[in-house]
Amino acid sequence: MSDRILIVEDEPRVVRLVSEVLKAVGYQVIAATSGGPAIEMVALEQPDLVLLDILLPHDLDGYQVCRRIRQFSQVPVIMLTAKAQENDMLRGFDVGADDYLTKPFSSKELLARVRAVLRRAQRPEEMVTATLTCGEMEINFARHAVTMRGERTSLTRTEYDLLRQLALNANCVMLHQDLLTAVWGVEYRDDIDYLRAYIRYLRRKLEADPSNPQYILTSPGVGYMLACPEGD
Repeated sequence: MSDRILIVEDEPRVVRLVSEVLKAVGYQVIAATSGGPAIEMVALEQPDLVLLDILLPHDLDGYQVCRRIRQFSQVPVIMLTAKAQENDMLRGFDVGADDYLTKPFSSKELLARVRAVLRRAQRPEEMVTATLTCGEMEINFARHAVTMRGERTSLTRTEYDLLRQLALNANCVMLHQDLLTAVWGVEYRDDIDYLRAYIRYLRRKLEADPSNPQYILTSPGVGYMLACPEGD
């Protein structure tokens, strides 16, 4: 195992503990204590994953750092936060975070999330139909591109993966656990609130009226479905 992980955290104790856990199972670890150096290290060192604290000293917080990283890199980012409110999660998703880890966290939870996010980033994509037209939405699987009513819609990698999974099973209800396992990994199969937050945010980007969705439909207590009109 030779994946290199960048820890962006200003508390030396947290950096030391996280580094020890990661190094113990074979990961390489580098660290930055503030946003500016972290951005430079992503560009120069090209880590395989970034553990990014939201509350950083100086001018840039974690959200700003993630947004800057996304301007030139698709490296997976796990946000570290003492906050667990949905608005904080949605803001992280908006700037391109791949996952959240709430402090305090256990060594087991840290390693499970790191492994799951790295696995998602590295897994090959199976061959599928080049495009899917679903009403006013078109998904180009080859280009990872989504257009809605003729306009390109910007999705994060995880948002795209979730939509893609629904699209591959269009007009069929996917169970909560099946979606969580397919998109995030088996470690997440019971995190239904996590899935709901992502669905809510995906609807904000795709639906004309997110409170009355026409595409991403809920089957209460069961799962979600991408509804495509007959013939699409």
